[in-house]
Parts: sequence; structure tokens; C-alpha cells
Amino acid sequence: MQSYDYAQRQGVEEITWERFVLQATSLAEGLAREGVDLVIGIARAGLFPATQIACMLRRDLYPVRVTRRLNDEVVYGQPVWKVDVSPEVAGKVVAVVDEIADTGETLARVADRVRELGAARVITAALVSHTWAEPKPNRVALVSDALVLFPWDQQVLIDGRWQLHPELVDALGLQTDTD
Repeated sequence: MQSYDYAQRQGVEEITWERFVLQATSLAEGLAREGVDLVIGIARAGLFPATQIACMLRRDLYPVRVTRRLNDEVVYGQPVWKVDVSPEVAGKVVAVVDEIADTGETLARVADRVRELGAARVITAALVSHTWAEPKPNRVALVSDALVLFPWDQQVLIDGRWQLHPELVDALGLQTDTD
């Protein structure tokens, strides 16, 4: 499965802000049982659940940036590093958190880097995972092969007007074309 291949999605799964909090709560409870010392959040969108979980667990949050995008446009075939992992992970039980495990590649890259820097243990977590994600996150709140609509990127400001994210417009068009 190729990342951002929206034609392969089956249906639409909307995550509201309320549902987001419930999913983050579920992940936080599981990560608490793992004895997590700190949270690594994958910027941009992974910072939403990572921040919520870090606050719920009262743990420090360290952001990283690994992305295929530049200014919200997909420009890289593979995720590239923009902001590296903090050396604070050494000797710690670390949760690496993202909003979605699409291919699983971004979570895996960050988890590998956290291990390289000496973490005692790494637990990967995502609000949502597709069945084709490989490797799969250790913890996930929802497994779905639908097109997932997160609350933070549905409406974007373009030329002074709020509108549905253009990428979602295209993806939703593919959903209605195949149904």
C-alpha cells in the first residue's frame, strides 16, 4: 500500500473532538500500564494525540518531525527527517505517538531512532491504524481502512476563506466514485 493512496480506503471514518479525547484516553491508559517515562510526538498531526497523552500521563513531551510533506504538500516519496529525537530518551521507556499509522513507516523510523539513542524500551501508539500498516503500532485506539477525517485538518484557511481541506475533497471524491 502506498501512503496517501486514498482510492484504496473503504468508507469514511469521522473522528470528532469528543471521539479524539476518548481515543487518547484509551491510549493513555494503555501507555500508563507500560510505565512510560516520556512521550515523543510526531509533528505535525501526531502532536495532537501526543500532547493530550503527555498531559494525561503528566509526562514530558518531545516533538520530532519526520514527513513526506513541505507546507502541507506531499513532496517526498519516503519520510524525511526535519527535527531529530531528543537525547533525553536514553534509558527511558518511551512512547512514540502519531495520529495515524498508514503504512507504518514513519512510526517505525522514529522508534528505530529512539532505540539508537538508547531508550530502555519503545512503545509505538496511534489513534488510528490501517490494517496494512507494517509494522503495526503496539497500541492503537481504532483499526480502520476507511478514509479518516480528523477534526484538526477538515477546515483550512485558504485565501481568507475556511474550506474543506483540498486533499480531503479529492479523497472524498474517490470514495463517492467507487461506491
